[in-house]
Amino acid sequence: MGRPGELHALDPRRREPASAPSGSYQRILVPVDSFGWSNAALEAAIRVGDKVNGQLRVVHVRTWDPPGRFFFETFAEATSVVDSALAGAWARGAQASGVVIDAPRTQTAGMIAREAGEWGAEVIVLTRRPRTALGILLCGSVSEQVMRKAAGPVLVVRRRRR
Repeated sequence: MGRPGELHALDPRRREPASAPSGSYQRILVPVDSFGWSNAALEAAIRVGDKVNGQLRVVHVRTWDPPGRFFFETFAEATSVVDSALAGAWARGAQASGVVIDAPRTQTAGMIAREAGEWGAEVIVLTRRPRTALGILLCGSVSEQVMRKAAGPVLVVRRRRR
């Protein structure tokens, strides 16, 4: 545990990519975070999945900063994020599985895109994290990086204001 890109499957039942009817996405990957910013994306993915009897894959990237390998959250906290998202999806009748991935903070987007490819996701649905212009300039945006690295379509959902 703890190597870059290491997967921690919460539901080990991986399947081969399903063929989707034209215009429909049946395998939807949703990155989730511990701050609740991804809730709008999860809700949108559940609605889409309900309409086409699709499968959801919830992924949380547990990040660390090199060189000291300091994780920003424990594995139990990361698992709790995925469990909470899965519970919400299951409560609405969605077919969902989840995974926690360990990765350096700078590789978050790449790991999301990689998981989408390995799982056979037909679309990635995510919420853009609120950032200042300076923050985007210095650190970039994970959602923009996912759009560049993903092999398939990416849907960025606007976060609801409170």
